[in-house]
Amino acid sequence: MLIILKHCRKHLGAIWMCILTLGSIFLTGYTDNKTAVSNYKDSLELGTFIEAGFPYIATSVDARKLGPAYPQDNMAARTLALQLGGDAYVCFDTDLLRWSVAWTGKYLPMVLMAQISYKDFFNKNNKIASLTGDAKIATGLYPGWTLEKLFSGDLSKINEIKQPTWAPMPAERGRWKGVYVYGNQAVLNYSVGNADVAELPGSAKFEDQTVFTRAFQFENISKDIFLTAGEVRNATGSEVKGKIVYLYQGANKDTVTAVGILGKGGSLQPEIAGNQFLTVKVSASQKPVNETVVIWKGPARLKKAFENYCKKAKVTIPDYKKGGPALWKETVLTKGKLAPDTAAFVTDQLTLPLPNPWKRNVRVADVAFFKDGRASVVTFEGDVWMIEGIDKNLQNLKWTRFASGFHEPMSIEIVKDQVFVFGREGIVKLHDLNKDGVADFYENFSNVMEQSAESREWAADMVTAPDGSFYIAKGGSLDNGPGMTSKTGKGFRSGSSQNGAILKISLDGLKSEVIATGLRGPYLGIHPEKGILTSSDQQGNFVPSTPIYMIKKGDYYGVQPTMHRSDNPEIAPPLTWIPHRVDRSAISQAWITGDKMGPLNGSLIHFSFGRPGLFRVLIDSSSKVIQGGVSVIHADYPAPTSKGIMNPVDGQLYVAGFNLWGSTSTGISALLRLRYTGKPSYLPNQFKAGKQGIVLGFDTDLDPKLATDPANFAIKRWNYQRTEEYGSGHFKMDGTSGEETMSPVASYLSADRKKVLLLVPEMAEVMQMEVSYKLAAADGKKMNDSFWFTVNKAENMDLKSSGFSNVDLALLDVKKPEVTAAPEKAVVVSADHGREIFQKMACAGCHSEGTKTDGMYGPPFQNLYGSKRVFEDGTTTTADEKYIRESILKPGDHIVKGYNEEMPSFVGILTDPDIESMILYIKSLKK
Repeated sequence: MLIILKHCRKHLGAIWMCILTLGSIFLTGYTDNKTAVSNYKDSLELGTFIEAGFPYIATSVDARKLGPAYPQDNMAARTLALQLGGDAYVCFDTDLLRWSVAWTGKYLPMVLMAQISYKDFFNKNNKIASLTGDAKIATGLYPGWTLEKLFSGDLSKINEIKQPTWAPMPAERGRWKGVYVYGNQAVLNYSVGNADVAELPGSAKFEDQTVFTRAFQFENISKDIFLTAGEVRNATGSEVKGKIVYLYQGANKDTVTAVGILGKGGSLQPEIAGNQFLTVKVSASQKPVNETVVIWKGPARLKKAFENYCKKAKVTIPDYKKGGPALWKETVLTKGKLAPDTAAFVTDQLTLPLPNPWKRNVRVADVAFFKDGRASVVTFEGDVWMIEGIDKNLQNLKWTRFASGFHEPMSIEIVKDQVFVFGREGIVKLHDLNKDGVADFYENFSNVMEQSAESREWAADMVTAPDGSFYIAKGGSLDNGPGMTSKTGKGFRSGSSQNGAILKISLDGLKSEVIATGLRGPYLGIHPEKGILTSSDQQGNFVPSTPIYMIKKGDYYGVQPTMHRSDNPEIAPPLTWIPHRVDRSAISQAWITGDKMGPLNGSLIHFSFGRPGLFRVLIDSSSKVIQGGVSVIHADYPAPTSKGIMNPVDGQLYVAGFNLWGSTSTGISALLRLRYTGKPSYLPNQFKAGKQGIVLGFDTDLDPKLATDPANFAIKRWNYQRTEEYGSGHFKMDGTSGEETMSPVASYLSADRKKVLLLVPEMAEVMQMEVSYKLAAADGKKMNDSFWFTVNKAENMDLKSSGFSNVDLALLDVKKPEVTAAPEKAVVVSADHGREIFQKMACAGCHSEGTKTDGMYGPPFQNLYGSKRVFEDGTTTTADEKYIRESILKPGDHIVKGYNEEMPSFVGILTDPDIESMILYIKSLKK
């Protein structure tokens, strides 16, 4: 079970021993009929991100700096990095159906986000994947296959450095269909015009040379098609010799790049274009064609040996359409952990399959269910697992591996018992052709959405509409870490033209429709029957705090760099805002359907990564403009909560999540079941806000005495400012910094004793309100909590329909006598108070009190005071009191080198005594 309370890479073994000693479940792996009980020694090891037995990983690649012989614009966001045997590799660009680059030596460095954090769980220092081996073949930003002969005449345009469109080539000209996994081989499948193409990439040896092979099966070649096999920018000569063509390099023509056809050939003829391109013509044929293209770069003196190889060698494509051998035969058994029934809603833990026979990490990103209650999860490392044995007690969970190789997937959906995964490669539909429990065909269901290689342009979320189509959310191309595109707006890079957008994918996967734009980091929720679509966004530049939106087609949500429009649209308001200290990092939403979750039945649930935890979302639809609010569902959340779905069999909500980006939780990953125990719930369940005040309903009867005493309620309100800066401070209604405290003049209890009406003078539209209450249920249970909401429209309220009669509305107009206000209790400036602020404002999620940097977005506080600070612009300063104050109020002015702008301003949130206390607290951490 990978739920770790404290992490330190250097002491991973001790951590695992501690976890198991404290009661983690022993994990049992089965191989055939053999049973093995794992122990902490096994759990010390995670294997490499790359598995030797699996033929590829999906990834991006930057091959722009291979040298003068190669194209200078060669980058690809969606490729399969294939292991071809020995030390030979190739990246196949699934958007342009081209061999982007083939090389020998080392495999790609594992530096993308999922890769670099695979063992070093909180490492966010991702880089761009570029070659460290010896490039042999490359092509540029043009399709690998065409319907006509290219590269004739003036080649100056083709040699210009271009930016990718980050989109697939037009489907009528060529479309990626998917990949068949057959043991350690991958058979690529795509169309070129009307022709269907199957390709087995491989490698071979002659002398000490590496040859790259492309074995093809063509069907339905109704007209000639053309392959661009390679490009040599600095060729000094060329030669055509039967079924082999050569491009020479060097003044003495001592290096050659060659393309040949194995055997006698037939329908395939290699050609030279413009003394630069190595191409192959595939002639139209009414019959299937099976031929192999070989490509070699090496010393020209070995030409004869290459020609002999071409005459004798043969490559056979396996019978891949029937399915290949199962790559993962073992089953891992785990025992779940049931929470005691101490509240209405508790979280049971489905123990993750760690360790496992393949030494794979398991960071669960999403979960989905089959109709019979079996589940499937997708992990951030790109694996798909199946889970059986999910019952009431969770004591016999059976985990099996089903698929692998995905590129940072975060979503999995099961539609009509078929598995769909959304990663950067697009939406993939998985097929088990021979029913052996392992996927054989990874079908490209849809890659019509654009996808850049920017590290934060996540394939963030995918949900299924009632008609079986999909909605997807794409992350904004944030300027965090290395980038491949130009900067555009503060905190952003240009990325693709669909970054920060929500799209609908058609039922057949062949078309997309932009639904909404102007988002920074959206994650979705959808009602599976009504089709109500919701989204959160990530607080940051242009996003002042955490919002939840009810998504409507054509809406724009305020992030200028991801507007992708020129009509200057209005900014659509959120259903509600959530304060930074309550939820600084929001993820997805889910609806409680069915009738087995008690008071939560029919509710919208919001997931917080940063807190972490779940919120119940209440919607006030009585106003002309919809508005809402949230309350916390208190339970044990041992790791970030990201995605969730209802189990169709037990009717409970299952929750997946993993850590990386600075959650308050330090657990790495968990799969949970939010279970209704039948005990009383004390959550708010109804909300309205208008001119007369606030109505708040609860799941339980209330104590009348406490509910009708307005002194038991504390109300605040404030606005945010949406700017290009990260987050926002708090601002009063007149625009000055701070929060307004409001006092209810009366409180009423409804006839059913479950709702409270707070009469509040001067109610108005405002971005954020907070009601804190100290109540008790009729059974005596204390109810001390808060509710946060937004007032988009303050209209007259129909109080009678809510169960309130004999309400004295005249109290709203009574002028209070002028009395000398009692002075507020003075805050004692102290380091202790500073530590309280540090915890209350969620500073601990981004800053360590010690020297820890793993998983932290901001610098550690120990020894910060008095230290030299070096900023991204090269300037320096000393961390004195002035610097700390400025960092709290204007954090975007100076960014410490090695960090990104990730902190909101605390203007209007912290008082001067609060800030002075924070300074004292930071001073106290100096050792």
